[in-house]
Amino acid sequence: MKLALTAQGTELTSTMDPRFGRAKCFILIDTESGEMLAVDNTVNLNASQGAGIQSGRRVIELGAEAVITGRIGPKALATCRAGGVNVFTGATGTVSQAVEQFEAGDLDLTESPNNEP
Repeated sequence: MKLALTAQGTELTSTMDPRFGRAKCFILIDTESGEMLAVDNTVNLNASQGAGIQSGRRVIELGAEAVITGRIGPKALATCRAGGVNVFTGATGTVSQAVEQFEAGDLDLTESPNNEP
């Protein structure tokens, strides 16, 4: 499965960024191959508006099947869902810890936004 995690840096040891739309970067991890790719999200971090929607479109373009983040707003969640991307919220710690939380089944599939605009 290809996961997109919101992060404050570009490494597995980076702290999770609790924000989806304005995350500093996305780290994509293929859980089957172990491949990792860090993708800068500065353009949306600094956007005056629409950061959630644009970030949602970006993870869809990157081929993510699931997003792991701390919080997500209603428009970003709708965008991800429309693109067939499941969203899991509540992840904490480092990127690698969040992957462990996901693989252990400790994160719930998000059914509603938890970060109002």
